[in-house]
Amino acid sequence: MRMIQKQELLLHKSIAIIGGGPGGLTLARLLQLKGVQVRVYERDHSQEARVQGAIVDLHFDSGLRAMEATGLMEAFKANYMPGADKYRLLDPKGHILLDEGNQAGKPDFGNPQFRPEIDRGALRDLLIDGLLPGTVLWDRQFESMKEVDNKWELQFKNGTTAAADIVIGSDGYRSLIRPYLTDANALYSGATIIQGEIDHPKSACPEFYQLVNQANLMAMGNGATIAAQPRGDGGLTFYAASMYPENWVKLSGIDFSNSEEVQNYLINHYEGWNSIFFTLFKACTHFVPRPLNYFPLEHRWETKNNITLIGDAAHLMPPNGEGVNLAMLDALDLSNCLTSTATFTDLHDAIAAYEKIMFDRAEPLCKETIEGISDFAAPTEESVQELIKMLS
Repeated sequence: MRMIQKQELLLHKSIAIIGGGPGGLTLARLLQLKGVQVRVYERDHSQEARVQGAIVDLHFDSGLRAMEATGLMEAFKANYMPGADKYRLLDPKGHILLDEGNQAGKPDFGNPQFRPEIDRGALRDLLIDGLLPGTVLWDRQFESMKEVDNKWELQFKNGTTAAADIVIGSDGYRSLIRPYLTDANALYSGATIIQGEIDHPKSACPEFYQLVNQANLMAMGNGATIAAQPRGDGGLTFYAASMYPENWVKLSGIDFSNSEEVQNYLINHYEGWNSIFFTLFKACTHFVPRPLNYFPLEHRWETKNNITLIGDAAHLMPPNGEGVNLAMLDALDLSNCLTSTATFTDLHDAIAAYEKIMFDRAEPLCKETIEGISDFAAPTEESVQELIKMLS
């Protein structure tokens, strides 16, 4: 890694990034390229501790822009999944309404419409490979921190400690760093998804596996949605979404650790749908319910000169295809602000400038997502037709 001279604002400063997802790792890489002392503290026990989830697409003006800035674009091109960016839209009977895989002349790198997909694990691995050895410290689940002599003293659940001048929370929607900045509570969007993971779909639900065909598949109608995405390891992640009352997960009486109980609920809930979707439910043995929450649109906090947030930790919103991209773009903007000595004379102003950029960008996206949540979780025939027009 080629370093340039350390930026004056961060001279003799150390940065702790809590959370080793795409946003935190992108930030670490960008700061290290400018000679900044940085460590990433990740709760996973190791780099191989768990499957990272389904594929993710990077967008031209956000994720790909940040990836270009990291200098790791060639590594990304070597690891992305060609063809996985296509969409396949079905109705509840299993009829294909839209199949992008059959369309010719698809865009490629350099085209603003191109959104290449990559396995989340592969994305994390290539970002880690771009860091100096020892940058990521594993088995560091954050527990608490306090300010002592203008430094943060961090405590982790495994009993270890660390010190840093600046702390960046990149620890997702359940961020434990956020309370050090704001006591804002998340709001419920009205939608809940039941997420399932299938490690061997080729044998566990072969018909549905063939139907996905390495695409982003969505089946929509009758007031519900099923979405499925391939994983880079050959597995499959799916989401069953509907509109539910607040606290439905607790009030439903469903034991989500009992896979047979969840399977039966889903089969009943999707009564009248093509039975091929039931084979998907029956193949799954691990379900997680996820109420889709968001932060109030006017959510802000008072800027501090030694702590801030990026990604879902900063601007929680329901899934809209922008999450990883926003986190990576946050990382790019924050790294630029922290190292722009010609623009900012102190860290408070630099962080305040980043936070304004971040909030101004996130607010309209969150508003649009919340306004359209029922179109996703409780689609009508009209909303499905609108989606087809948008994707065509």
